[in-house]
Amino acid sequence: MRSVTILGAGLVGSLLAIILRKRGYEVAIYERRPDMRSASISAGKSINLAMSHRGWNALALAGLKTEMEELAIPMYGRQLHQLDGSLVFQAYSKNNEAIYSVSRGELNKKLMSLAEKEGATIYFEQKCTRVDVQKNHACFQAADGTEKVVDADLLFGADGAFSALRHSYTQMDRVNCDHFYLEYGYKELCIPPGTKAKWLMEKNALHIWPRGNFMLIALPNTDGTFTCTLFMPFEGEVSFSKLTTKDEVTAFFVKYFKDALALMPTYLEDFFHNPTSSLITTHINPWHYSDKSALIGDAAHAIVPFYGQGMNAGFEDCTVLSGLLDKYGEDWAAILKGYDEKRKPNGDAVAALALNNFVEMRDKVADPVFLERKKIEKELGKRYPEQFISVYEMVSFSHIPYNTALSCIKEQDQLLQRIMGEGDFFSNVSQDNFCSKLDTWVSDYHHSVQKLDFGHEA
Repeated sequence: MRSVTILGAGLVGSLLAIILRKRGYEVAIYERRPDMRSASISAGKSINLAMSHRGWNALALAGLKTEMEELAIPMYGRQLHQLDGSLVFQAYSKNNEAIYSVSRGELNKKLMSLAEKEGATIYFEQKCTRVDVQKNHACFQAADGTEKVVDADLLFGADGAFSALRHSYTQMDRVNCDHFYLEYGYKELCIPPGTKAKWLMEKNALHIWPRGNFMLIALPNTDGTFTCTLFMPFEGEVSFSKLTTKDEVTAFFVKYFKDALALMPTYLEDFFHNPTSSLITTHINPWHYSDKSALIGDAAHAIVPFYGQGMNAGFEDCTVLSGLLDKYGEDWAAILKGYDEKRKPNGDAVAALALNNFVEMRDKVADPVFLERKKIEKELGKRYPEQFISVYEMVSFSHIPYNTALSCIKEQDQLLQRIMGEGDFFSNVSQDNFCSKLDTWVSDYHHSVQKLDFGHEA
């Protein structure tokens, strides 16, 4: 049985180590950061995780699902904070399903500890500087500047969007790669708890202040706080570049986020202390090299956070890989080839879905027509459960491949445009003539997407 070297002890690297150790593989993980279990995590760049079905499935495989459920807060929908102070709640699912707010740091700590408990060895403060891909030699630099070379047998790059293994792949012939930065950045802020550690807003919702070209979001934490994230252009009329003084920041929050401002006593300290971070999407092809190495998680498919699927997609990489181990045993050439073929199209698809959802969250969710469409989608799902499931529910509440969900967008748009073109849907459904047409339209939609793969990805 081959020994495994993993670059990165983040969420995906640690989970992969657990899965492989449970199968008897010798596993060593090299992590560039200090051990977060004994050192404070850098403030201002955490962005809470939104755990959905794909993530829970992977945690069940690792044996952590029950433990993490105790630290997760269900969010049953979006709580929209309109500019006039009014609130609109938009449920995520027709069946009252939820996505879950989970602390990135707490989950990572538990995954690292479980990886070590299973027998993996983690080497901290070891920065991978480059990889000789053909020879599978990984070069590391320690915190004190000393260097060493590890002769890896089987190597996984789980070291994030700026992966050393990914970069080394790009130096080879016939590797296609790109990265794309949004012209938007993000900054983390905080809403503290009220008396007796009570949440000052609805805790079972993802809060959004959509403002067209920018937005503020807030996710609940178990200590009664909310982690808030401001997404905004770096440059422009309303942008981070325009907010350089305390007076400018205060005027901005008073104008656009007045109800949130009343709950954020440290907004000025947070704004000027926490970094403004960038948002990147990456693509690379192929994801693996021979039977020697592969990219996984953000190293293979870094995406923007607007669908809450970054971690879920990375975890699903691990469950797909586990399934291929069941299928191919020790044939790692077949395993890595199959992994690349199954996951590359879905990595590209979830990146596109995340970019699409950015526009939806910052802009469309405040549009009454869009809100009406979402209500109709849920009603269609109830009336035609075997024929219609919304794209959002495919992504968040199923294991249907991301590529299938992306492919359904055009057909769902056409169906909803046809329905809404007839006038008020909820009045029309009381009329037999309309219901007969609706049956036909939904049947046509179902027929058009039947050729797609609706089976579980993992």
